[in-house]
Amino acid sequence: MNEEGAGFLKGGGQLSELIAAFDWSQTSMGPIADWPQPIKAVVGMALRAPVPMVMLFGEPGVMIYNDGYSVFAGARHPSLLGMDVREAWPEVADFNDHIVKTVFRAGETLSYKNQVLELQRHGQLEPAWLDLDYSPIIDENGTPLGVIAIVVEITDRVLADQQLRDERTRLEQMYEQAPNFMALLEGPEHRFVMANPAYARVVGDRDVIGKTVAEALPDAVEQGYLALLDKVFASGEALVSTGAQLDVRPVAGGPVTKRYIDFVYQPMVDGDGKVTGIFVDGVDVTARVQAQEAIDASRSQFRTFAQAMPNHVWTAPPSGALDWFNDRVSEYSGRDPAELRGQGWDKIVHPDDLEAASARWAHSLATGEDYETEFRIENAAGEYRWHLVRALPIRADDGRILRWIGSNTDIHDQKLAEARTVRDRDRMWSRSQDMMLVCDLQGQITAVNPSAMRLLGWEEEDMVGRNLSEFVHPDDVASTAAEIDKLADGATTLAFENRYRCKEGGYRLLDWTAVPDHDRIHAVGRDITDERALARDRERVWNLSPVVKVVVNLHGEISAVNPSWTRLLGWSERETIGRDIRDFIEPDDVGNATRRLGELAQGESLAEHDTVFKTRSGEVRRIAFTSVPENDTVYGFGRDVTGEREAAAALELTAEALRQSQKMEAVGQLTGGIAHDFNNLLQGITGSLEIIERRVSQGRLGEISRFLSGATTAANRAAALTHRLLAFSRRQPLDPRPVRANPLVASMEDLLRRTIGERVELELVLAGGLWLTLCDPNQLENALLNLVINARDAMPDGGKLTIETCNAHLDDAYAARQREVKPGQYICICVTDTGTGMSADTIAKAFEPFFTTKPIGQGTGLGLSMIYGFARQSDGYAKIYSEVGEGTTFKLYLPRHRGQADGEEELPQLTEAHATHAGEVVLVVEDEPVVRGLIVETLNELGYRAIEAADGPKGVDILRSKKRIDLLITDIGLPGLNGRQVADAGRAVRPGLKVLFMTGYAENAALASGFLEPGMTMITKPFAMEALATRIRGMIEG
Repeated sequence: MNEEGAGFLKGGGQLSELIAAFDWSQTSMGPIADWPQPIKAVVGMALRAPVPMVMLFGEPGVMIYNDGYSVFAGARHPSLLGMDVREAWPEVADFNDHIVKTVFRAGETLSYKNQVLELQRHGQLEPAWLDLDYSPIIDENGTPLGVIAIVVEITDRVLADQQLRDERTRLEQMYEQAPNFMALLEGPEHRFVMANPAYARVVGDRDVIGKTVAEALPDAVEQGYLALLDKVFASGEALVSTGAQLDVRPVAGGPVTKRYIDFVYQPMVDGDGKVTGIFVDGVDVTARVQAQEAIDASRSQFRTFAQAMPNHVWTAPPSGALDWFNDRVSEYSGRDPAELRGQGWDKIVHPDDLEAASARWAHSLATGEDYETEFRIENAAGEYRWHLVRALPIRADDGRILRWIGSNTDIHDQKLAEARTVRDRDRMWSRSQDMMLVCDLQGQITAVNPSAMRLLGWEEEDMVGRNLSEFVHPDDVASTAAEIDKLADGATTLAFENRYRCKEGGYRLLDWTAVPDHDRIHAVGRDITDERALARDRERVWNLSPVVKVVVNLHGEISAVNPSWTRLLGWSERETIGRDIRDFIEPDDVGNATRRLGELAQGESLAEHDTVFKTRSGEVRRIAFTSVPENDTVYGFGRDVTGEREAAAALELTAEALRQSQKMEAVGQLTGGIAHDFNNLLQGITGSLEIIERRVSQGRLGEISRFLSGATTAANRAAALTHRLLAFSRRQPLDPRPVRANPLVASMEDLLRRTIGERVELELVLAGGLWLTLCDPNQLENALLNLVINARDAMPDGGKLTIETCNAHLDDAYAARQREVKPGQYICICVTDTGTGMSADTIAKAFEPFFTTKPIGQGTGLGLSMIYGFARQSDGYAKIYSEVGEGTTFKLYLPRHRGQADGEEELPQLTEAHATHAGEVVLVVEDEPVVRGLIVETLNELGYRAIEAADGPKGVDILRSKKRIDLLITDIGLPGLNGRQVADAGRAVRPGLKVLFMTGYAENAALASGFLEPGMTMITKPFAMEALATRIRGMIEG
């Protein structure tokens, strides 16, 4: 203050002293003594001003301020004194730069109201609201010296106003958005001066402001709400109501909406305590009341349902004290529900189970988790039974637990069964032949069953606590560890193999099934060491077996073949798999293969059957397969029988030739008797014809019929003898048919007598009621003839031959003593002679082919072997009984047939049915004039037109003519051209010509050789004219 010229600072407060002490020479203003008088005057005035003022001098805006401004400056005071304004307030440097330019330079004034500036305060930028007035400071010449500013901070006032506005806004929003309905009524008439939207919704969105309750809400008036308002207004006491019903009808006579409300009528009083109005505040609780009604209905429904349930049902509030039970609980426990409420329930829980059950219940109450446990509950008889106890929380929309609902289910029997199951499981663990093992997820063994000792030799204590890797083969350790990792990730092992070390050395191969369970792995291992060795052996058998092995399905698709298939047929496995087996079979045999697949589909196994296959090189091989079906798969086992079948065929041809030769041998032996017999028959025929001729010339016609009958009888006997001889000598396969043996034997009597000669006596002993048999009658005749010839040869000096028939039953005991004999019913044909007999050695060899006791050149040795073969082919049996010097009995057993015998064919009779009225033309080619004349005569009698030809060439000439010919009848054995050549020539010019062949040879032999073609047939001489007429009529009409 002592500085010269600083008197203007006196009385200017604290800032006066600071200004006086400040070194102003360091500023653009210079020492105080040099300040112009206007500056001193302005500073002096400002220092004494009550309002905050600051002066900015010169272009830099050097700051000088009063005590009021120092309060505004805050922590920046006193450092602001003498500073350039832009540096003093850097955060608002631009604002102050604008002030200096506008007020100092331009000499203008500026005024700001509610100017907000962001100022650095309390370590951060904060908004400050200011009223600012800026004026220029000039000297007596009008030169600008600086700027004087009045700075009034109004921040607190602005913030207070803003807070007030915010509170008002919040109140308005709260009022508008409040869930409670609110209204303000004034005066005794209860006029609405305020009502929020919630109130409007309650009353049906009616406009109530300015109206009285009576005017705005007549429906509420009717329900007594106006009376309640009047009572509150008169008494000055508040009214509180809960769950009040309000029937809202916005339009008179309109629909009514039922609402439920909780509300308060609060009287409003003035300073004198006088009621001036009523404030209405309330909540629409319609949803709550309706929900409660629904809860009440639901509770009633629940209890009805719970009473109908067979289980115990109970409920509890959130606290957990049981408060309701259905009747099942009382019936079971024998206690009144009142005894069980609260903690009374504990009395019927088994003491050993109570602590755990209570702890679990407390946990559920605390966490809200479902309650589930098992404990024993006492029944009315004092017995405890196991129950499964469950409880679920019933929650509100906000998640709060409203109630608990629980049930008790009797599981006593199930628990007992589980106990038995545990015992069974323990037995399985201890007695299983498989190795059972438990380990952790790192492979540490925690338990093994006794099979570890049986399979590997390790005791339980040897393995428990050790890792699997210590027992697994070194080559299997990595794969085992990988499998454990899969199990640790939750996978299940269905088939995993590794090798385990035995205690005594060596390894066993185990096949494992394993499942993870929490932190444990449970595994079962089956020892497949021997099984795998067997599989390798089977594979070697499959690969090395010479037998062809094929696997197909029931449709014939091939799924597997062994190498023998390729070795035999040349087709590789790749060329075969997936194809139909019929693709490899010869076309002619495909039908048989298809039929066999059908039989296999019926589940029938097929014994050895031949199939002809094509090889890859184009050859054929015959394979004998045995096929076995299993489910939808067929397993075939085949062997190459190509060479065997070819050899058998050649052998059969040889054997057939030998058999035929043996037949011819028998025929040769028949020759003498047959010739004698034929001479006698011819004598009868020729003699009868000579007598007839003489009687006709003598006119003695009355005696002709007797001699005609004799000639006819002799001719018929000759025809029968010829037929039998031809049938015996012809070649043909077995043709089994029902046969009556007695008539067959009897019909051969004449032939047999001629065969054995006059020195051997023949006796037939034919049993009555003889059963039918099933065999080839021609072969039976052949066998009987061979036996008779053998018997004759065994009696060179004569003797007796007996042929006997009977029914026979071979029982199980007899069949067991004989080879290849089936028990059952048979017919027996016994041929017994009184000849030389046979030794036991001879009997043993008698059925062998080519064995004979006759001198060389007198027998082939095939007779008895053929008879034995015939018997076996007919499912029969042959037996020889003989002693040397005592004769021989040969017994032929043929099986009984339970069907019907073939009916006897009747000779066709010449009737009107054989005649024709169409005049068909028949060409007859026959070199025997008598036969030709008989046929022509018969044709003429029947109305046919007959043309004759004596030989083949003449017949061909006629066939090549233009004449009508409907049927050709020709003998086969013609001179020149034979009958077949004539027929072929005729068909060359007359396609489809019908041909009837006549022959004196065996009919079946011609048929078997493929002689006949379509439209051709044959008749065997001699034949009856009736038979010829029937055959002709049938061919022409056919």
